[in-house]
Amino acid sequence: MRHYIFFISFFYLVCQTNGFAQGPLSNTPLFKKEVMLMHVKTLSSDTFEGRRTGTKGGVKAGRYIVNEFHKLDIQPFGKTYEQPFMFYNNGNTYKGVNVLGLIKGTSKPDKYIVISAHYDHEGIRQGKIYNGADDNASGVAALFSFVEFFKSNPPKYSVIVAAFDGEELGLQGSKYFVNNAGIPLRKIILNINLDMIGRSDKNELYVVGSHTHVNFKSLFSNYKPYSAKLTLLTGHDGYDGKDNWIYSSDHGSFHKKGIPFLYFGVEDHEDYHEPTDDFERLHPEFYTHAVEQIISIFRKIDIMSF
Repeated sequence: MRHYIFFISFFYLVCQTNGFAQGPLSNTPLFKKEVMLMHVKTLSSDTFEGRRTGTKGGVKAGRYIVNEFHKLDIQPFGKTYEQPFMFYNNGNTYKGVNVLGLIKGTSKPDKYIVISAHYDHEGIRQGKIYNGADDNASGVAALFSFVEFFKSNPPKYSVIVAAFDGEELGLQGSKYFVNNAGIPLRKIILNINLDMIGRSDKNELYVVGSHTHVNFKSLFSNYKPYSAKLTLLTGHDGYDGKDNWIYSSDHGSFHKKGIPFLYFGVEDHEDYHEPTDDFERLHPEFYTHAVEQIISIFRKIDIMSF
């Protein structure tokens, strides 16, 4: 995936002076940090052989996600968790599998927010395993943390938790999903996409997409981060003269269908798409703060009207 930037801000809830007064949601942790890190370590281990779409490692990663959804006791979006699909890329035929879970909304169950992360990566090249710890085991493990959070904080809108396959080969899994969602696309009010959120030397998390719905313009003004140790930035959205990251990851498939999105990620780092993108190079404290930040933003969105 490629990356994109922007500055973010907020409006809703209690305001003090000209800023938004935001502290922790409670004294209780939003999710178990150690469990999230364990999932990243496992998914980015050599056992999964770089998780390339259609390979043994890729299939194994999909099954791992299915098993975790079972453990977390969320219902499948469809008859099963798996949404298989086929596609062609550079003369080759691939079989991919999206893994989709559903959490029914408490007051607006007929409108959906899709929280997504791709689980595929580059596989094995010239005998070297590309484990993709940040790209994108970090995003997948965050999906599990979201589900954990929802256990005690059920969302008002229904949430589709989507682990997409085939992102590295042209956003194939998300492309298939938006064309075969099984629900009218007008009922999907937002895609929140997580791709590379596990490390940053500058403690900077980026969000793209605040222009895609009128509500986000006020949501992302005068915003104070959930953690003082993290800076939330915006940009690279096609409006600031910088590289346009609108289609850098699976959120691009939603954008093409006119569905608003918010994409969270970090700048490309030295291990991006290299065999050195290993678990040991993640920044656990930053990663935890990033996921807390994204959950905090979700809570603000979940009380908005769409």
